[in-house]
Amino acid sequence: MTRELVYYVAVSLDGFIADPDGGFDAFLAEGDHGAVVYGEYADALPVHAHAALGIEPPRTLFDTVIMGWNTLTPALAAGIPSPYPHLRQVVASRRTRDVDPAITVTADPRATVRGLKEEGGLDIWLCGGGSLAGALLPEIDRLVLKRNPFVFGSGIPLFGDAPFEARAFTPTRTRPFASGVVIEEYAAG
Repeated sequence: MTRELVYYVAVSLDGFIADPDGGFDAFLAEGDHGAVVYGEYADALPVHAHAALGIEPPRTLFDTVIMGWNTLTPALAAGIPSPYPHLRQVVASRRTRDVDPAITVTADPRATVRGLKEEGGLDIWLCGGGSLAGALLPEIDRLVLKRNPFVFGSGIPLFGDAPFEARAFTPTRTRPFASGVVIEEYAAG
């Protein structure tokens, strides 16, 4: 089976993955949707979340994460140089960056993802941000959206400033929760 690039991300009803300053504190961290977030998608939790929850990453869904520089910086600011040590970490940046040796920096995320897809292993998690997701849109095989029950009005769009191109995704699963969060899953094509 071929590895897939999965964009798994929290999003507002109006399509924003963060507020205008890059903050994501408004997203619901608690609620009955947590069984999915902290269970099925535990591979996508950072090291400090695993420690706080007293769990080990299951290593059953993802073995690689790719993220933009702005997605990594909150961890760096909190003193966490390697937020996903249980995953192969790749950061997309147009500039040379001084990062933890466990993190690979790429200036060509599309070529990097294509190469990763050819390797064996579990799926590749596209963590964010929006600009990177827009650049990688042709490579995304699946979307898993944790749609939160509120609007931002403005902020960082799900696909950044990607140019218009209608791209079909087929709904494969929808799970509504009493918290108001709806986890929507889509396959490319």
